[in-house]
Amino acid sequence: MRVWGFGAVRGGYPPGMSTRVVITGMGWVTPLGNTVEDVWASLLAGKSGVGRITRFQAETFKTNFAAEVKNFNLADHMPEASRHASALRNTQFALAAASQAVRQSGLDVKRVNRRRFGAYLGAGEGLLDFPDYSGMQLAAWNGETRTLDTTKWAQTAFSTLTPVEEIEQEAHMTLSHVAWALGAQGPASNCLTACAASIQAIGEATEILRRGDADVMISGGAHTMIHPLGVTGFIRLTALSSRSEEFSTVPRPFDQTRDGFVMGEGAGMLVLETLEHARARNATIIAEITGYGSSADAFRITDMHPEGEGPKAAMMGALRQAGINPREETAQGRPPIHWISAHGTGTKENDKIETAAIKSVFGPLAPRIPISSIKSMLGHLIAAAGASNVIASVKSIQTGMIPPTINYRTPDAGLDLDYVPNTARDVRAQGGVDAVLCNAYGFGGQNDCVVVRSFR
Repeated sequence: MRVWGFGAVRGGYPPGMSTRVVITGMGWVTPLGNTVEDVWASLLAGKSGVGRITRFQAETFKTNFAAEVKNFNLADHMPEASRHASALRNTQFALAAASQAVRQSGLDVKRVNRRRFGAYLGAGEGLLDFPDYSGMQLAAWNGETRTLDTTKWAQTAFSTLTPVEEIEQEAHMTLSHVAWALGAQGPASNCLTACAASIQAIGEATEILRRGDADVMISGGAHTMIHPLGVTGFIRLTALSSRSEEFSTVPRPFDQTRDGFVMGEGAGMLVLETLEHARARNATIIAEITGYGSSADAFRITDMHPEGEGPKAAMMGALRQAGINPREETAQGRPPIHWISAHGTGTKENDKIETAAIKSVFGPLAPRIPISSIKSMLGHLIAAAGASNVIASVKSIQTGMIPPTINYRTPDAGLDLDYVPNTARDVRAQGGVDAVLCNAYGFGGQNDCVVVRSFR
């Protein structure tokens, strides 16, 4: 985490890190639509993307609902989709979102210096080949001796599995497909720090640009865990909502009756550039990344630090780098952050601790800052969740609108901040949205935050 003091210069960068990083393009594939504008309109309308699972037979699962991407066809988003015929669903989401982002940015990928065009993703692993994997276990199982015949298992595997399908399940393959599609030959990384992954990717891509190792980065995340193993795993962790008869009213972030998150899927991608590079090609700049903070709880694999020390450290790191004092009003008498795009999963632990951490960081200004969770509508996109928060932040800056936290009905006595319940909020009369803090926290204690600001 950065420990520099609050700066007076916009961006507040320390000596040697004055390079400004801007956003010139965005792409989005989610359960509420397959373009940025469609998703944003649905978020402002308070629509839910949650429904019964159709991807596999989940009737007997304790949680048999999720937020699935609908009506998706990669060929609708890129002309050479057939080149990526082997790509799994998560990678196809990433390719579609990356194609949208590049189109919006106006970047000519054939003319850009490819060695200075990089990719940093927070992409999750691909869909497990569950039917074949299960078939291998069943074929090799001896019910009489209750043992696994490893020779038969291997024989079944060799006759069933194909190398391409197996390698496509690896998390790095999303990065490979995106880099190949765009011709990006610069710095290339993929991180899978659980639900914090794509905020970390965006933050680290920003650092690569600031230190001069690239001119342009494609960054964001993609994931789907809507498959039998993914859903079963989170059910076993008691992290998913189990309101199968009331699925249209969950998840319920910050609500007293919250009982877990809802699995989602999708991708969010950004084109990030140095300001110098964007100006040199007369790009339209839509926002700026001014701060990034990262921390580890080092506490417990599946539990956050009970006092929120990790989230607090990440938020403070991002604010320091952005030159924002969280307890100092602006000249207009407003809090320095105009919206917090919360991690807001809808689990008992996350919402309580995130609220406590926000209070600790912003002190007496915390109750005046709108806080909302778009996961209440999109579900939890896991590795792609953080990038979705960033895209929503840019749209909020552009429109002066703050999306709501839907399904909020019963206030929790300990959670007493402004969660923008159920209805989007128009803040243009109050000066609009200039600065947004985006939070993302992952199992294992990873915490990552970025500050997104309007470009001036």
